Amino acid sequence: MSDSVSIQVPGRLHLGFLDIPGKDSSRFGSIGLPLDGISTRLEVSRATRTSVHGNESARVFSHLAALRSHLDLADHHQITVFETIPAHAGLGSGTQLALAVSAALRTLHGLPFRVSDDAAFLGRGARSGIGIAAFEEGGLIFDAGKAKDDLTPTVISRIPFPNEWRIILVLDSSAQGIHGDAEIKAFRTLPPFPEESSASICRHALMEIMPALIEKDIATFGNAITAIQQKLGDYFAPAQGGRFASRAVEETLTRLAECGAVGIGQSSWGPTGFAFAESQVAAERITAASALQDTQTTIRIVAARNNGATITRKTKPAEFELAYKNRC
Repeated sequence: MSDSVSIQVPGRLHLGFLDIPGKDSSRFGSIGLPLDGISTRLEVSRATRTSVHGNESARVFSHLAALRSHLDLADHHQITVFETIPAHAGLGSGTQLALAVSAALRTLHGLPFRVSDDAAFLGRGARSGIGIAAFEEGGLIFDAGKAKDDLTPTVISRIPFPNEWRIILVLDSSAQGIHGDAEIKAFRTLPPFPEESSASICRHALMEIMPALIEKDIATFGNAITAIQQKLGDYFAPAQGGRFASRAVEETLTRLAECGAVGIGQSSWGPTGFAFAESQVAAERITAASALQDTQTTIRIVAARNNGATITRKTKPAEFELAYKNRC
């Protein structure tokens, strides 16, 4: 067993739902993508008393307490949080934080991985399975929602994302996306999602996004993502005040599109917006050309991630690192 375990888990983009359950439908479906460069990073070690240090300490302590009981662990632990995904920004911070604590704790004690079980136990994956799937492995992920309430959403496809493509993130730290009770209320009060909209989104996903990734056709990929986002933005507009949760993000995205970015949208409830470019050079050119005066948004250019969480097990005197998908 290890003396301490460090783990780094990626943030993710939620690119849209395939369907939203109504009276005649019981499954969500989602499209999403893990990101490189935006992550939660923490370390768990054995200790004489339990303590948590760093950002999100209250949530981490809650997860630790629940998992110690769930896994029947009598030991005390110290958790140090070095970095977290921005909370309530549409980047999957809650799910990744919970799974980071779970996987690090299991690795520390030599217990088998139970990612989906622990996610369900900690209340993650209620609607989208992208965060859970992104923890396990990267690429563009498609899930078909949950077959039963006690399960996590089923991943139906995973396609490697072109290494040269870039994601342009538009961040607004002055705003937050809908979350918690407000999110539950929004889903309850919104009208039924039109069946024809779901059919159109599924066609965009199957006949355009999937082949465009394999063929590295960013124009078709971008057009399909934008079309899906427009349908979903219009549907969620009554709950979030428009197609986008942040007017500043919307204005910046409009400029990016005018300067050549494709695949314009908002991740989950936002406020983070996104666009795509065919290369790092193209992304830098587009962002430079789209620069606005006196905007409250921040732009980051990142790559997608084609692998999942990274776990480092430390023992005395040796230490080694392994990718999640190659775990022992």
